[in-house]
Amino acid sequence: MENSDNKISQAADKIMNSRHLVAFTGAGISVESGIPSFRGEDGLWSKYDPQVLELSHFHQYPLESWTVIKEIFYDFFGEARPNPAHVVLADLEKSGLLKCVITQNIDNLHQTAGNTVVHEFHGNSHNLVCTKCKRHFGLAEVNLDVLPPKCGLCQGLLKPDFIFFGEGIPQQAYQASHIAAEKADVFLIIGSTGEVSPANQIPVHAKNTGATIIEVNPEKSRYTSYITDIHLKGKAGEIMTKLMEQISIKLKSKVIK
Repeated sequence: MENSDNKISQAADKIMNSRHLVAFTGAGISVESGIPSFRGEDGLWSKYDPQVLELSHFHQYPLESWTVIKEIFYDFFGEARPNPAHVVLADLEKSGLLKCVITQNIDNLHQTAGNTVVHEFHGNSHNLVCTKCKRHFGLAEVNLDVLPPKCGLCQGLLKPDFIFFGEGIPQQAYQASHIAAEKADVFLIIGSTGEVSPANQIPVHAKNTGATIIEVNPEKSRYTSYITDIHLKGKAGEIMTKLMEQISIKLKSKVIK
């Protein structure tokens, strides 16, 4: 058994005794919520043409792009709910252990689970922005039955407020993520393979500034033999639940003593 009780216990000790715990999440944490990854054999880009998320294509063919965007991100993803891994991260924040979540995901599941400090490296599908006047809208304010959606103020084309191909990372999220990584003494990677740049440099920055790296992934990633100190192999929900159980036991034991 690759994840011995000792390994889970070791990771729990690191988390429980951390001064500044930061979590970094990728597509793998949301798979158990029914959201497939974009890459790989069963990824979304094996079924859809990724050019619908190219900025120039979106502006040139907004109806075509929005038809696919609605199907993927609002009809399909809209049914997704937080899974146990998301819930554990929210519980870790409530307990005061977890300082923030840095996520590559755009699904809003961390906030739905209860996390309040979330740095969204690639944006959020639940927000939309007008490409003309730059006004922002919540998803509930926009009627997606009429495509492509338009701004009620200036009639400009609305775009999901997440990163398209050809766009830069939001400066605020970029800076906040790197500051958080620099402060971390324990850095928890969940469901990220380390393939997407420049997000994949955030855990490296945390390691270079002295953080212990705990990785939760079903298989080895680009991080595993490079920066990871403790690799807990398995599904995010299962591993995070076991980890939280160990932390709770240790905290109760500490109080009794």
